[in-house]
Amino acid sequence: MWYSETLSCLRTVNLVAFASYTVVVATVFLVTVKLYTWMTTGVYRGTRSMKGKTVIVTGCNSGIGKETAKDLAKRGAKVIMACRNMETGTKAKDEIINETGNSNVELMTLDLSSLNSVRQFAAKVNKQESRLDVLVNNAGVANTFGKKITEDGLEMTMATNQYGPFLLTHLLLPLLKKTASSRIVIVASDLYKLGKLNLTKPNPTNQLPAYLYYVSKYANIMFSMELARKLKESNSGITCNCLHPGMIDSGIWRNVPIPFNWGLLLITKTMFKTTEQGAQTSIYLSVSEDVTGVTGKYFKDCKEAILRSDVLDEVNAKKYWEICEQLVKLQPDDPRP
Repeated sequence: MWYSETLSCLRTVNLVAFASYTVVVATVFLVTVKLYTWMTTGVYRGTRSMKGKTVIVTGCNSGIGKETAKDLAKRGAKVIMACRNMETGTKAKDEIINETGNSNVELMTLDLSSLNSVRQFAAKVNKQESRLDVLVNNAGVANTFGKKITEDGLEMTMATNQYGPFLLTHLLLPLLKKTASSRIVIVASDLYKLGKLNLTKPNPTNQLPAYLYYVSKYANIMFSMELARKLKESNSGITCNCLHPGMIDSGIWRNVPIPFNWGLLLITKTMFKTTEQGAQTSIYLSVSEDVTGVTGKYFKDCKEAILRSDVLDEVNAKKYWEICEQLVKLQPDDPRP
């Protein structure tokens, strides 16, 4: 009897010890990863003022877009917040004004999945604004399994992340050209490496939306590089660069369903950047004098980064550009780079 009880007790002690050891090891690992992320995250520490400048940030009711808009407002810029959700957008606007003391912050409706909404937004901006110094194409969605088709017959993820911004950028070009040394900043992602753009199926309505997020980031980079080339050839004075913000603990993961989001929640909270950290490269490209005149580059952690050769293919980029023009129904009298 005593032998069995002793053995049982030893087993319990061993299990407790093993569990404690596992918790300690896991905690040390997560703290180490978080510390590494913090130490290697690029931070823009410049104090350059943006007074007298006008900027547009899309999708800035939350996440890195909100942090970008807040920083630019803090520097004195007029910030136009282009948001789909007016309720959360209004809350974000009020927070930005209260925290920065800059009341020159305007909220405007923009649903990038709707070509009509994009045209209405651009028409209003072109009518009321005399300049546009920076356009930050930040907005993006990441649906997981729910397939959605827009009113224009476009796949929702591609429409919001690529085709809407493509049209918006075109329609705002006259205002950007009117402003000296204006900038276009496109938020892409290193996750482009997990996708591949199929030029024979640019509107993949039957594919899994989770995968199409990667494809849309691939498309963002091709678009950015080709736009930079066209703007340079036309001597427009506009620069265009894209960036990887890092893996961010933001609302973009809210569409990941149970039970997949359980493990993801632990990862995002312990290993991913904060939204403030994730906004740094967007802010850097919008503000820093270091990138004045720099165009057609890819950045992460406030430094230029290397892209895979396939996403830099100029022949494919030109073909895709023509496809985008057709999908967004670009009109003969619409602006071109």
